[in-house]
Parts: sequence; C-alpha cells; structure tokens
Amino acid sequence: MRPDHSGSLLGASAFSIEERDAVYRAISTRRDVRSEFLPDAIPDDVVERLLTAAHHAPSVGFMQPWNFILVRDDKVKEAAWQAFDRANREAGEMFNGERRQLYRSLKLEGIRAAPLSICVTCDPDRCGDIVLGRTHNRRMDSYSTVCAVQNLWLAARAEGVGVGWVSIFHEADIKEILGVPERVEIVAWLCVGYVDKLYDQPELAVKGWRQRLPLKQLVFSDRWENSRD
Repeated sequence: MRPDHSGSLLGASAFSIEERDAVYRAISTRRDVRSEFLPDAIPDDVVERLLTAAHHAPSVGFMQPWNFILVRDDKVKEAAWQAFDRANREAGEMFNGERRQLYRSLKLEGIRAAPLSICVTCDPDRCGDIVLGRTHNRRMDSYSTVCAVQNLWLAARAEGVGVGWVSIFHEADIKEILGVPERVEIVAWLCVGYVDKLYDQPELAVKGWRQRLPLKQLVFSDRWENSRD
C-alpha cells in the first residue's frame, strides 16, 4: 500500500492577543522546581496531556526518538535519589571556598517529594543509522528529545504542575535502576508534581548562584561578536 501524502494545511495566522500572552506567560514563569512539591497525585488525564505535548515536539527526520518512563514506586525513586546523592557529593567537591558552601546549601532535586518522576530517554537507533537531518550532526536526536522536555515543561506550567530537571547522576546508575538498554541515552530525570507557589525569578538567581545575562550581550549581527547596535 502506498503512503497517503495528502495532508491538509492549517492556517498560520497569529494567535489572538490573549492566546499569545498565555504562551509567553508560560515561558517567562516556568521554573525548575525542587522543594515546593505538594503530595497530591497528578490525575491520569493531566499526565496524558503532558506526554502528548512532549510527543508533539519537533524531531530530526521525524524520528521521534523519545521514550518516557513514569516512576511512581517509592523504592525506585529512593534508589534514584541515592544515585543523585552520591553524584551530588562528588559535584560539591568540584567547587572551592564559598562556592562550595553555597552549592551544598542548594536543594537540587525533588525526587523524594514529587509524586511522579518521568525519565526521558533518546533512542538513537529508532530510524536506523542514516537519518534525514542527522547525517552531519549525530547529536540531533538528543536535541530533539530536549525539545520534547521543553514542550512537557511548558505544558506543565499551563496546568499548574511543577517540573524539576535532575541531571546530577551517573547515567549508568539510572540505567541499571530502570533497566534502560545501554544504547539508549538518558536525557532527563524530571520530578513532576503540583505546586502552590513558584519563585518570581529562577531559584539559582534568587539564591545568588548566577543572574540572568542581558539579552543584548548574547545577540550578534551576521558574524560572531558583531554588535547589533
């Protein structure tokens, strides 16, 4: 059977002002949540909407390389927390002086507190070795999976659901805990749960780790370091 190529086209007009503002509000108020999770379970229909949003992310060659492992079992979450804790203690030793003390004071995960964790993975073999758009950059499948994470994160903000991205662990530890095949990359461990408040600025900015850079310092014109002015 020949594939059907007769897809319909959608209108490309701008959103209404209210719709546009809602999108930008989700972007500007999204936060990495670590310690504000409520214990309330997330209803299945909400989880399904978040996963659907993630699954509608763009992907190189339309390969859709992602998988989502939903983790609710406290024993599994505890094992993941132990893996984080070991790596976090290692990370603390990489900083010096006041920076080390500040690092150790930060809460950098919510694995135990969040009612749901989602491990997002990338399967580099989903479409074989030669993938449209990945021929000259083998990391494009990973970048695509990060787009899925961002979609989920913004959808969660619209739903009043907090998300925290945990990245401090040895990948092999999490693969062993979850039974992830060696060839599959772990892109993100997301802590997911309802919150009743969010920082008005990114938490690391509030706590003095680093401030947002001015946009004008990051935008060039035509060539590297050519100012737009």
